[in-house]
Amino acid sequence: MPEEKLSVEELKKKAEKPGKDAMIMHPFYKGKIQSIGKAPVRSFDDFAIWYTPGVAKACTAIKEDPAKVYEMTNKGNMVAVVSDGTRVLGLGDIGPEAAGPVMEGKAILFKYLGGVDAWPVCLDTKDADEIIKTVKLLQPSFGGVNLEDISKPKCYKVLEELRNDPDVTIPVWHDDAQGTATVVLAGVMGGLNVVKKEMENIRVAMLGVGAANTRTAYLLFAAGVDPKNVIMVDSKGAIYSDREDIVEEKDYDTFKYDLAQKTNPDRMTGDLGEVIEGTDVLITASRPQPGTVKKEWVSKMANDAIVFACANPLPEIWPWDAKDAGARIVGTGRSDFDNQINNSLGFPGIFRGTLDVRATTITDEMCVAAAKALADLGADEATERKVIPTMDQWELYPAEATAVGMKAIEQGIAKKEWDEKDLYRHAEEIIRTARGSSEILYEKGFIPKAPKT
Repeated sequence: MPEEKLSVEELKKKAEKPGKDAMIMHPFYKGKIQSIGKAPVRSFDDFAIWYTPGVAKACTAIKEDPAKVYEMTNKGNMVAVVSDGTRVLGLGDIGPEAAGPVMEGKAILFKYLGGVDAWPVCLDTKDADEIIKTVKLLQPSFGGVNLEDISKPKCYKVLEELRNDPDVTIPVWHDDAQGTATVVLAGVMGGLNVVKKEMENIRVAMLGVGAANTRTAYLLFAAGVDPKNVIMVDSKGAIYSDREDIVEEKDYDTFKYDLAQKTNPDRMTGDLGEVIEGTDVLITASRPQPGTVKKEWVSKMANDAIVFACANPLPEIWPWDAKDAGARIVGTGRSDFDNQINNSLGFPGIFRGTLDVRATTITDEMCVAAAKALADLGADEATERKVIPTMDQWELYPAEATAVGMKAIEQGIAKKEWDEKDLYRHAEEIIRTARGSSEILYEKGFIPKAPKT
């Protein structure tokens, strides 16, 4: 039923239903992922090939040429989803065990949407150096690492040290930062196409200066937004160049300090409600509580305003409240409302392309390429209620993968060259196979039929 046809009470019940269903489905399936053989077992004689004695030949081939690990094993399609459970969704520091369902969820999205084999690695440590050491030790088995739900500013240290370490030869990515930022940028691009505004001219307000909005700000700059037209607000108000606490903590939170120098040149002060007037776009990644952003604040924005309330599992303002306050386009991180601005639209395709060209890192330029591919794919049918494609439009993932892979090749950080058409066909085939396998297993009963919810 269309969102605007429902009452507020019905919309709230709709928002609560996924959580209720989760408490039925999770214990029924006892988790969401499992390992399954990629190679056939035609007879028991095949175990002599896949294991001893035949496997020794594959081992010695890799010993003689380590690059052959990508030919002889599944490393090139394997991603570790690494978390310490210190900042899980909007739940905070709930620990590695409690983070498990989220990381398994990430893994099933990786596989179904991107054809990537991902595995949760929840760590019993909160120490940044131990996380860094563990990721480095995992390199022989994985083709990439997805950092997830690690608290700030520790997440910055972990990501930057791993990305800049010459001994780390696989791509390491922080999805809460880079993934969210990529899809937010795509949403902004798609929204601006609908409201007919130019990226170079818009004014942007951002609530929250954590990992997601920090990286979103940098991607917006890379895509053409003027930093002088951006104002960012944290729990103490608008940030600016010489705000005393930011200067004092610049060695602790270097990114916030840097953004304070680049944005808000007029040194505006106060909370979001005091600085939002006349802005074209509001991006929030803060407290997962409707009412965090007030209707009267949204009403001060420019005509044809865009509001992306990205906190999970609940947005900072209900979509219907933002609409009622005058916003023309509203998006959240949820799939059960219009305009899902969620990193599930990004990371499966981005990693697909990164792995396929064996890129050594994931650059901002690769993220911008992914965002543009996502926005361009939905441009012809974009509306106020759908500014970018939804995750059921499976063609977005090979399109993103191709854009990312070709950008990595252009930047000289890919170890494997592809023709663009061949790269697209390759990504399409892997994703189609992953989806088809899951659907057939369910149809044949090898995945048990889900209980009614």
